[in-house]
Amino acid sequence: MRDHEGRRAAAGRRRPALLAAALALALLLLAACSGGPPDDPAPPAELGWGFTHTQHSADAGEDRAVRRARATLEGTGLPQVQHLMGWGSANPEPRPGTYDFAAMDRRIALAEETGATPVITLCCAPDWMKGGREGRTDWSTRSLERAPDPEHFADFAELAATTARRYPQVRHYLVWNEFKGFWNEAEGRWDHEGYTELYNQVRRALKEVDPALRVGGPYLVMDSFPPGRTEGASREVRGDWGALDRRTVDAFRYWNRHKDGADFVVADGSSYTTDGELVPDAFAATAKFTDVGRWVREETGGLPLWWAEYYVEPGDADDQRAGWPEPRRRAVHAAGLAALARGGATTAFYWNPERTTTPCPGCLWRPTHLPDGGTPLPMLDLLARFQREFGPGTRFTSVPGDTSPGLTVLADDHATLIVNHRPTARTVRVAGARVRLEAYEVRWLERG
Repeated sequence: MRDHEGRRAAAGRRRPALLAAALALALLLLAACSGGPPDDPAPPAELGWGFTHTQHSADAGEDRAVRRARATLEGTGLPQVQHLMGWGSANPEPRPGTYDFAAMDRRIALAEETGATPVITLCCAPDWMKGGREGRTDWSTRSLERAPDPEHFADFAELAATTARRYPQVRHYLVWNEFKGFWNEAEGRWDHEGYTELYNQVRRALKEVDPALRVGGPYLVMDSFPPGRTEGASREVRGDWGALDRRTVDAFRYWNRHKDGADFVVADGSSYTTDGELVPDAFAATAKFTDVGRWVREETGGLPLWWAEYYVEPGDADDQRAGWPEPRRRAVHAAGLAALARGGATTAFYWNPERTTTPCPGCLWRPTHLPDGGTPLPMLDLLARFQREFGPGTRFTSVPGDTSPGLTVLADDHATLIVNHRPTARTVRVAGARVRLEAYEVRWLERG
């Protein structure tokens, strides 16, 4: 009975959205008949290099540290992603038709106040949409990562539309996260049919709010196996790093063939295998990003490619990445960014592992819960420089220089990125210049 009532209530809540969509269409037709363009042009489908907010960010902590972190982010040009539920956001609809966007408001305001383009990942779902009780939120991983039940897909789509109406300044939406909850246990594969149905319903609901909104998916994890494994491995998408899981290829192709449309395509994944292996090594393994990116672009006919998450350092049992010294982390990450760009990515988001204490390996700024927090850390400098030099529209060029192993070089007409893979210093010649590189050094050269 509750499910029947939920669907009826959802239909009632959708009436204002349908009326708003009809009004928007009428205004667009009026603009077309008058010969003038609509007042709100379509936003770009490519945003560049940014980061995702997680549980802790610069919206909370010591007052001075928070102000310092906000000042640190201003002017970086990094787009910022916030999830709808979890990772710093509360349950947005604990009961049908009852909303709590307070935490989300703070995160969107943080992005705006620091001059960033805000992006929303539409995950996860309130408990009552997935078998839980109304008014109660179970924050366990098992519950959070459960997908809405099919009979509540329409309710989740309406929640997405409500979110879009609340934040008209947000023009970009990612649908769901890593196929969470979409696994076909009986057949041992992804439930790509279920995800695609949810995606299509959410996309239609968002486009009813505003046809100019940019919506993408499938945010599928590009899992891979090491070289030599044949069982379950793709024969098409492979390299020295290994091969994609064939079930991932099947799921991606199903979504691509049955989606109602997409403004961009979203990938997710790591340079290492499902067993945490970096093949042939940490730097060379990043070629996976290039190979997978090119395949995805070919499959979709050249849709703008976004990486919602990308990882180059294997996590421990708690999915924490703290085993590398910061210079090595920064160097491998720089090589990973270059590999993403070579694969055709024009947008990618670093999963910011902020915490309230130090040390904070891989963090973008010193934790704001510390009195002296908020100052930039090496990863933020790398991301901001990469965005400034190699943002959307960059045309990469080849440069004459050292072709010996252990070196990453990426360049356009204005700048050259050089990464030393070695734990020792060396001298190389790049772009006509003789360059002395320290161990794991990341160097930028200006080009005339």
